[in-house]
This record gives sequence, structure tokens and C-alpha cells, in this order.
Amino acid sequence: MPTPIFSLYSMIDGRSVLAFIPARGGSKGLPGKNLCRLGGRPLLEWTVAAAKGAKAIDHIILSTEDESILECGRALGCDIPFRRPPALATDTSRTIHVLHHLLDNIDTRWDYVVQLQPTSPLRSSIDIDDALALCIDVAAPSCVSVCPSAKSPSLICTVDEDCRMKPVVSLPLNLSRRQDVGDFYEINGAIYIARTDWISGRESFLSDNTVAYVMPRDRSIDIDSELDLLIAESLLSRRSTQ
Repeated sequence: MPTPIFSLYSMIDGRSVLAFIPARGGSKGLPGKNLCRLGGRPLLEWTVAAAKGAKAIDHIILSTEDESILECGRALGCDIPFRRPPALATDTSRTIHVLHHLLDNIDTRWDYVVQLQPTSPLRSSIDIDDALALCIDVAAPSCVSVCPSAKSPSLICTVDEDCRMKPVVSLPLNLSRRQDVGDFYEINGAIYIARTDWISGRESFLSDNTVAYVMPRDRSIDIDSELDLLIAESLLSRRSTQ
């Protein structure tokens, strides 16, 4: 296992930390994706295992409306205080609103909440602990995991109905190469952390004071398609041979 970037677990002592796993049943890109098998285990199990292995996590709550996910979550030892309301389980439902509903309807008050999506199965327990340690060490209200971007923003464009291209970000021609403009990072969806008093009522984990926890790309796969699942299987296979 990689050496932790931060070894400040003692700083988390005295602060209660809730792991929140949102797992809706429906999915257009990959039907039933939260229970898709990866390395012989459902995606949900990978995230529950990482949360259980994290030293700083005190409690794990699963939020879902789906009966099969409920059964799997119970078997894995998740707390499921209630079934997610249908209004928060649609294609247009935002996960931040699911989190608000959860925090408003549980009795226990937590100092920090860590949102862990089942579609990021390769994040590790160490990633969770180190991201929490970073957030607390720099006194940030929130922390979001990122990974190095594979492309420079200058290569990303929109294409209209007439096939006309328009760059999303315009850079001078002499800065068109990635090595000329420095490093870029993208949110990888693996870890979202916030103080619960801060996130209440907010529409995003992101703010000017949010800090980034950098993860390598090989632990940053976000599964939303069959291709993503194949890539994750390949990454797991490579791990087993190293």
C-alpha cells in the first residue's frame, strides 16, 4: 500500500466523522451500476470496505431507494436509517440534496461528513484518512479529491449543430501544448468531505476555501459505462500481478 501523504490521524481524535454512501438504483449509462461486479464483488462492497478500513470513519450510512441495494448494504453492515424518498431518487436528483435530507433526519450530530460514491471503487482507506487529515490540518471547510487531468483545457471544445468547433478555454497559441501551461486537475468523484455545520444549506462541496486531495489516475476511475468497468478490471488485474 502507498505511504500516507499525511499521518495526522491524532488530529481527528475527538471529531466525529460520518461516511455517507449515496447509491441510487437507476442509471441510464450503466443499468444497476452500483451493484455491477468488479473483481467478483459488487461496486458497493468496494466502497464499504474502504470506509470500514479508514481509521477516521466512525459510522457508515447508506442512502438508497432500491431494494436490491438495501439488501446488499445490510449484508455489508451499513446503517440504513430509512429508504430514500422517491423525489430524491430521480435522474435529476442532486446528491447534495440527498445529503441535506439525511443530515436533517438523523438524530446524531456529526462534525464531518465524507461522501463516498460506489462508482469510485479503487479509492483506498488511506485516501479517505489522508483527505480528512488534509482538510483538518489546513482548517478548510471542505475537501474534494482530484487527479491529474489527461488533457489540457485548450483541447476541449464544443461542437454545434453545424459541426463548428468552439474551444471551452482559449489559450494563446504559444501555450497550446500541455507542458507549456503547467498541471491541470479534474475532480474524480472519489471523496467529498465537509464540516457538517458548513455544508448545511449549501449547494456544493466546492468553494474558494475548498482544498484538493490529489489521487493518482489509477485509483481515480469513475465507473459510468461498460468501458469504465473494463478499465477498472484491467487496473485490478495489474495490481494482482505487481
